Amino acid sequence: MRAKPPNPKEQAKRAALNALKRARRAADKAGVELSEWEGEFLTSVAQRVETYGRAFADPEKGARGQALSGNQAIKLKEIAAKAKGENSRGPMRRGKGFGRSARPDKRADDDAED
Repeated sequence: MRAKPPNPKEQAKRAALNALKRARRAADKAGVELSEWEGEFLTSVAQRVETYGRAFADPEKGARGQALSGNQAIKLKEIAAKAKGENSRGPMRRGKGFGRSARPDKRADDDAED
């Protein structure tokens, strides 16, 4: 007899639960103190994935067959990076906006040659 093909929804569910467990274990192992919000996020997302098979209700927020929405996946990666000690997102810096960078003025050079 042949084995049944794997169910993609079950695979996504298992992958999401394993990623959540890995992030929490990495933080505990490294001794990194997760904020109250981060701990609650990991717990609530894991609970929703176990109960419903996915952690979001709106199908526009995530890909079909995925257990986590795009933003949840980003937050999970940030928590995992924090547990590893990587600073993936530094403090925000003030940008220069849409202004152009300073270019040497060609007219000044032309006048100097005359």
